[in-house]
Amino acid sequence: MRVVVFVALLVVAALGAYVGITGYFLAHAATGLLKVGNISAILSTAEPPTDALALGYRGDPMAALSLPFQTVSLDTPLGPAEAWLVPASGDERGHAIYVHGIAGAREDGYRALSILHEAGWSVLLISYRNDPAAPAAPEGTYGFGLTEWPDLEAAVAKMAPGDSDRVLVVADSMGGAILGQFLAQSPLAPRVGAVALDSPAISFGAIIDHLAAQSSKPLPAVIGWAAKRILPFQNSLPLAGAEVAATFQAFPGPLFIAQGSADRIVPIGPSQAMAAARTAPTVTLWTGADHLGSYTEDPQAYRAAFEDFLTPLTP
Repeated sequence: MRVVVFVALLVVAALGAYVGITGYFLAHAATGLLKVGNISAILSTAEPPTDALALGYRGDPMAALSLPFQTVSLDTPLGPAEAWLVPASGDERGHAIYVHGIAGAREDGYRALSILHEAGWSVLLISYRNDPAAPAAPEGTYGFGLTEWPDLEAAVAKMAPGDSDRVLVVADSMGGAILGQFLAQSPLAPRVGAVALDSPAISFGAIIDHLAAQSSKPLPAVIGWAAKRILPFQNSLPLAGAEVAATFQAFPGPLFIAQGSADRIVPIGPSQAMAAARTAPTVTLWTGADHLGSYTEDPQAYRAAFEDFLTPLTP
């Protein structure tokens, strides 16, 4: 009997050590992803594409799409941040703001810009803290929206200066987390009349669980659970509050969302659950693509779905 108890205790101890160690390393990896420069270094190893509608393209709107633009400055809490304003050609039908994801750039919004400009919208492509054209955050980390949302607030104030003004915000990846925090916390949130999301990072906890599931290690759910409890000791941000699915679910305006089931960074499940629970007008495009790959998988279907979303928004 004593041998059985001893063996059982060894198994429990080994299991606890396994969960603790793997959880620690997952939390450490997640913390590393939020450090400025880490993801940029990974992405910089690839040759930038020449197609302006491909992720990673770099060049201003005139070079990319032959669209005239103005360089404007946004008054963010950390200082001036540069943005590109692409005016509508002809009669203006609305104002839109594009918010890129972690370690991304304004140019990542050219797919949305090409559709919006064709539909008569003026578009502001913003930079925010830790971008090359914006102030650096003193802590040297991305905040998963918790720290960046005031920079979006500065953009909304510029594009929708009055309480009766409305703007469409288009957000990719962590841009969705930034927009969600803005909608939850900013007094200017009512000035956002519509939202368009692509592969939105609406739950930091779900991303941790998703990374654990993809690690091919035993007991991924337990590893994710452990990582989320270890994370506060490695990162001072209150990442438990980086959950904005309920905010988008309750958003009263029209919402567009596109995401692929093969997304290796952001799980599609929370997006689908959020969209299904909404009562306001919602246009969805579910694909089999990887992160931010739905447009590339089928540009025609993506454009058609986005145009269906835009049609009721324009007079």
